[in-house]
This record gives sequence, C-alpha cells and structure tokens, in this order.
Amino acid sequence: MKATEGKIGRIFVIRLEDGDVVPSCLEEFAQKKDIKVGFVTIIGAVGSGNVVVGPRRSDEIPPDPILLPVDGAHEVVGTGIIAPDEEGRSKLHLHAALGRSGQTTAGCLRPGVKTWLVGEVIMCEILGVDSKRVLDEKSGFALLEP
Repeated sequence: MKATEGKIGRIFVIRLEDGDVVPSCLEEFAQKKDIKVGFVTIIGAVGSGNVVVGPRRSDEIPPDPILLPVDGAHEVVGTGIIAPDEEGRSKLHLHAALGRSGQTTAGCLRPGVKTWLVGEVIMCEILGVDSKRVLDEKSGFALLEP
C-alpha cells in the first residue's frame, strides 16, 4: 500500500447536460479550475458509450478488457479520482454502476460516454498532495502514485 495525506480544498457542484461527454468534460473542468488532485461523485443518467466490465481473462497481463456498450438511457451512480498524468493533464478514473430495466452493470466508464438528459456531480479538490498517474509497463495502466 502507498498513501499520502492532504486536505479538502474547493468543492464544486456541477450539472452535466444532455450529450456532455464523460470523463473528458470533467477532466477539462478540473484542468480549467487548476484542480491537480480530487475526487468526484456522479448521479444521473448516461445514454451511450462503453464500459469496461473486467478483463477477458484474469490470468493475462496486460489485460484484454471486456467492453460493453451503453445502449440507451441508464441510471448511473459512480465515483472517481482525478490526478494528473505524466504530462500534467487531468485524468479521471471513474467507476460506476449503471441500471436499466432491472439490470445492473458496473465498471469503468471509458472516454466517450455521454450524459443522457442530466448528470449531477460533486467534485472535491484535494490540497497538499503531489499524486499523479504513472504508466505501469506490466499492466499497461496509468496507476495512481500517491
């Protein structure tokens, strides 16, 4: 385990509108507001895009992700962590549960997921930490380095 300690900074209340693209619109917002590290909580709905629902095989590294399409409006609740990549760009790692017609899917929202009608987000800035995402050659993931 690796850890660091920080303090809560600014807190933003954000309304996503129909067609806003997640996670890029939240990354752009964080970049514009100079949020280096933070976390988000989202509720609302998404209507298109893809979700990673796990690796195709648990014993293969790097993993081959299973992508499921978001085919129509789904209720969504999720949480994620914002941290800069190695070039200093804000990157959001966002996991969510999506529900429709009694069925639930949980996974990592991929770039290009679109808000359906509305999304409500709370974004909290974390001050006093120098965390960043660093590419791990073995897994192929940009891992959080506290």
